[in-house]
Amino acid sequence: MNLEQIMPLSYWAIAVVGFLCIIEFILIFMLNSKMRKFQNAYLSLQTFVDGSSLDQELKTYREEVKENRTDIKQIRERVERTERKLRIATDRAELVRFSAFENMGSDLSFSLALLNQEGSGVVISSINNRDESRVYAKPIVQGESTYHLSEEERQAINKTKDTLKV
Repeated sequence: MNLEQIMPLSYWAIAVVGFLCIIEFILIFMLNSKMRKFQNAYLSLQTFVDGSSLDQELKTYREEVKENRTDIKQIRERVERTERKLRIATDRAELVRFSAFENMGSDLSFSLALLNQEGSGVVISSINNRDESRVYAKPIVQGESTYHLSEEERQAINKTKDTLKV
């Protein structure tokens, strides 16, 4: 028995095409169902409880990050300028009191070191006795002076080295 005897070949071709169309419609229906589920999941992912969308939130955060980067850059520049200024500003002061003469009491003489972060500045000394007082100022560059320093002046300078550096 031959297929042509049962039914002509054109009917068989139509039947096969019809069967393939039914399978395709089932596949399209299944894919459409999955697509709707995906769209619902995407919408729920895109929309927050407050009604805002993920895209809008990301745009907002992106703009905030740009603003923060600009602010951080400006803050860094200000901090660097401030640190440079602080390094050269006098921020260390130490006082050493002493008695310059044996017959004088009360440690009326003193040496005052006023230095910056680099150890440069001035040391001021005052020597007092009964009749007069003398004040001397000596420049200090990186902890040293071109002038002779007394022991008390060196003590005042050395005490400033123990203070906090920036």
